[in-house]
Amino acid sequence: MMPRVDLHVHSCCSDGVYSPRDLVALAANAGIRVLALCDHDNIDGVLPAVQAGIELGVEVLSGVELSCVWNDYADVHLLGYGFDVRHEGLQQSLRDFQRFRARRSERMLEKINDLLSRRGEAPVALTALLERAGGSIGRPHLAMALMERGLVGTMEEAFRDYLIPCNEPKRFFPVEEAIALIRSAGGVAVLAHPPYITRDHEAMKRLLEVLAGEGLQGLEAYNNGVNCTELEWYLAQARYRKLLVTGGSDFHGIEEGNAELGRIRSIGDIPYTCVEQLQAALGNS
Repeated sequence: MMPRVDLHVHSCCSDGVYSPRDLVALAANAGIRVLALCDHDNIDGVLPAVQAGIELGVEVLSGVELSCVWNDYADVHLLGYGFDVRHEGLQQSLRDFQRFRARRSERMLEKINDLLSRRGEAPVALTALLERAGGSIGRPHLAMALMERGLVGTMEEAFRDYLIPCNEPKRFFPVEEAIALIRSAGGVAVLAHPPYITRDHEAMKRLLEVLAGEGLQGLEAYNNGVNCTELEWYLAQARYRKLLVTGGSDFHGIEEGNAELGRIRSIGDIPYTCVEQLQAALGNS
C-alpha cells in the first residue's frame, strides 16, 4: 500500500482552524506521510510544520498559495512547492502582501463593528482575532468570530450577512509575476484547483497555454472541485502540456463540504504519484 499524501492544506497562519503543529498531528493520525502546508500568501507556518513533521513522522514540504489575477480572472490561485523559505525576494513580497492584508482586514472589521453597533451588538475585538489567527487575519477568522458570538449559524451566513456587505478590495499578484517568484526561490509552480477558476474548458485551455509559456510547471488535477469525468480531462491537459500533476484536499478544518485530509471526493485517496512527480521536478530545478 502506498503512503497517504496531501499536497494542499491550510493552517491558522492564513485561514485554517488549526496551528501548523496541530495540523501535522491531525495528518499523522490520519495516516498521511507526505504533507504540504500551503497557506494563503503566507509561509510563517512552514518551519513549525516541518519541525512537527520530523517529530511525528510526516514529511512536510514547503508550500504556499498565492492569490493571483490573469486578464479578467480574479483570484487565480498558484501553488508553490519546495522553495527556500528563507529566500529574501519571496519573504519581502509576502511581507508586503501581508501588510496590505492586515490593513484590509482591519478596515473590514471596522465596517462589521459599525454594523453591529447599529444593531445593538457589542463589537468584535481585534486582539481576539489576532490571537485566533496566529498570523494574518483573513475573512474566515472574522466569520468564525461572528459564529462564536452566535450572530450567525454558518460560514455561509457570515459571508452573506457581514463579510460580503463589509468587503474591502483584495490585492493580487499578476500570475506571471507569481510564477517567476516561486521559481526564483527554487520552487515548483502549480495551478491550484482549476475548476474554481473557470469551468469553460476552452478558456482553461487558453489559460494553461499562456501560463505554461510563462513557466507554469504543474496542475492540481486532483482537487475537490472535479468529478471523475472532469478529472480525466484535466489529467489529459496536463499530459498534453507536459505539466506535472498534484493533488490536495484544500483542508481548512472549517469546511461545510466535509473536506478530508488526504482525500478528494471524486476518487478517494490522493495518488502517491503526485509526490513522485513533484520530487522529480524539484530534483531537476
